[in-house]
Amino acid sequence: MKKYLSIALSLFVVSSLAFFVKSIKEKPLKVSVEKSNIGTFKKQKSCVRQPNFLRKLRITSSVAIDLSQQNYKGLAFLYGESFTEVLHLKSWEKFDHFSAYALTPKGDMFLTPMPYISVKEKTFEFQKNIYKLDSNSGKLSIWMSLDDVIASSNNPYGVISVEYDCDDNSLWVSALDETDYRNSRGIIYHIDINTRKILEKVEAIDALTLKLIKSEKGKFLLAGMAKENALNAYVIVDKKLQKKPIKLLELDDSNEHIRKISVIGKNSLKIKSIPFSYSLIAQTQESSIRKEYIFKWDTIYSRFFIYKNNI
Repeated sequence: MKKYLSIALSLFVVSSLAFFVKSIKEKPLKVSVEKSNIGTFKKQKSCVRQPNFLRKLRITSSVAIDLSQQNYKGLAFLYGESFTEVLHLKSWEKFDHFSAYALTPKGDMFLTPMPYISVKEKTFEFQKNIYKLDSNSGKLSIWMSLDDVIASSNNPYGVISVEYDCDDNSLWVSALDETDYRNSRGIIYHIDINTRKILEKVEAIDALTLKLIKSEKGKFLLAGMAKENALNAYVIVDKKLQKKPIKLLELDDSNEHIRKISVIGKNSLKIKSIPFSYSLIAQTQESSIRKEYIFKWDTIYSRFFIYKNNI
């Protein structure tokens, strides 16, 4: 009996040790989360569509939009099997590189600029503009200039992120030009597309990227912060952004900053992060060094936890 008890105890210890080792390997390290209260959310049906000119060119398959700066200046549309076919026009290179885009129900595309490592004569001037790719013609032009955005050699970043709001046909846009290592002077603009009127201008928010979500508790603008390794949520009430942030989570590595946010399912976010320190080199190389995480919302404890990392 003692012999069998000893064997059983040994098997239990071995299996427990194996489980413990497996848990260590699978556990994402050094990422902290914060308690918050944004409620439950899910992936919404998109109200936007791809540009009409793609259909005119008989591109009807799935399309990927390439702003990676690695192969094409400006932007490119990848399509076909394994996205090996490319649509890239020379005229799309005139404003250099782009950072982010937002599509509309008409298929128009709004883009924000990105300074490149090789700064040119008009590089800083480009950073104050929001660009539009016309859905029907495919023509790229300056849609609106924010003249109070002034990029410089001290901080080359200006307008950097854009998010389309299906509720009122507007854009949420972030700019970073006045921020420095000591002060948070970023701005979020809320702009009506039909009138090009700035509906609201919220100061002292340094958002590297933006994403709208809805839950039973309301509507929120998520922001991956440029000066912090954090994801914040800002409540939207009557189309107005409340300035007080709700910190949802924080990556432990202070050099990592959230660059892209996607809702991928119920209470689930995919987050891509990059090293960011207002360095042109870091931003230029972002496609090769970014990290990815999947966070899930815990409704019981009102907090995010990591489901997967480095995916």
